[in-house]
Amino acid sequence: MTTDEILDELMLMFPNARCELNHKNPFELAVSVALSAQTTDIAVNKVTPDLFKKYPTPKDMAQADIKDLESHLRSIGLYRNKAKNIKGMAKMLYEEYDSKMPDKMEELIKLPGIGRKSANVILSVAFNIPAIAVDTHVQRVAKRLGLAYKNDDVYKVEMKLNKKIKKEKWNIAHHLFIFFGRYKCKAQRPECEGCPFIEFCKYQKKR
Repeated sequence: MTTDEILDELMLMFPNARCELNHKNPFELAVSVALSAQTTDIAVNKVTPDLFKKYPTPKDMAQADIKDLESHLRSIGLYRNKAKNIKGMAKMLYEEYDSKMPDKMEELIKLPGIGRKSANVILSVAFNIPAIAVDTHVQRVAKRLGLAYKNDDVYKVEMKLNKKIKKEKWNIAHHLFIFFGRYKCKAQRPECEGCPFIEFCKYQKKR
């Protein structure tokens, strides 16, 4: 099955695949992405409404008391480190970027709390710039579907997907792989029954 055919099947399964982090602008998206590390989008979406209501701009968040930020984030993992990161990110945006989110990879990864994966999410979702962000779901699905090798690191997986998927499909492919990995091809006990990829799935062959 070609990558185009895989994407077509995933489109049938998840026609509404999209970013599930609630946000109204690139700044809110970047903060939400930074908060989503090692936790769920659902958990992030529970804390961000009050956070963004109190600190709607980079300037507001940059001037926030760190203890107050921690209190907003206490229900999600690594909240102290995340509070430090989003305050640092907001400060850099306010002081160096006139409170505007940059749209270049090399600038995004300078922001506290933003690595390559997070930068790709921001490029794709906020600016509609073609990018494939490889999180745990994308990495798992790519390897199970034979689009990457078992021992490939995150960067290698991203580069292989970039080569095998047409650039104009990178953004939707990112969301489709996440939805498939999150809701069907799970890390533990994947729902293999009725899966259109069962014949060549590496997980099946491993069982």
